[in-house]
Amino acid sequence: MLGPHCTDNPPTLSSTCGAGNIQEIGGLQTYVTGDQNSKLAILLAADAFGYEAPKLRSLADKVAASGFLVVVPDLFHGDPFSFEKPREAWASAHTPDKGCEDAKNVVEALKSRGVTKVGAAGFCWGGMVVVRLAKFDCIDAAVLLHPGPITEEQINEVKCPIAMLGAETDNLAPPELLKKLGEVLSAKSEIDSFVKIFPGVGHGWTVRYDDDDEFAVKSAQESHVDMMNWLTKYIK
Repeated sequence: MLGPHCTDNPPTLSSTCGAGNIQEIGGLQTYVTGDQNSKLAILLAADAFGYEAPKLRSLADKVAASGFLVVVPDLFHGDPFSFEKPREAWASAHTPDKGCEDAKNVVEALKSRGVTKVGAAGFCWGGMVVVRLAKFDCIDAAVLLHPGPITEEQINEVKCPIAMLGAETDNLAPPELLKKLGEVLSAKSEIDSFVKIFPGVGHGWTVRYDDDDEFAVKSAQESHVDMMNWLTKYIK
């Protein structure tokens, strides 16, 4: 599903932004940043606008500064969403299930290079990818940031520690849904979990905020800190 709020505040894409470089990993063009020899990796799954979004790459660089190898794969195979494309046709061509399979290939490729632990964080569409990825044994921690629609069944299948960061105003992942899913997770004593709802923000706020809006910037930065705290807790 690609709701209207998924495409609010579209970024201006740039293939040259960021401190990292493009490598092929698991058959996908991938933005790679950080210590190339690190045994600890973080996979970031983009929203519908894809892996060339400058704010996403900037966040990847910040995560890498903590010593991680960070990868942002092109899960859309060169076809990110744009307003010139029919919304439903694009969504049908790029399902979270397919994104999950592609992400698994990236994780497997990282481990073949010697990576021992992998965390994953997903934004909007990418959150739907990561919740699917979390039901396999390939990642060690997950963070969902204002994900698209996820279900109780998917949450019940999660096998790794998972955090969910939601917005006060979000029709796709409303606070009441995330809180309910948090209760489901709390009943799974073997899985550590964390749910936080951010006031005064809407869907997409962590990577598509307005630089001139001080509150929006601070809210996004707070979410980034929460994401990093969760990942560094388990990816070590």
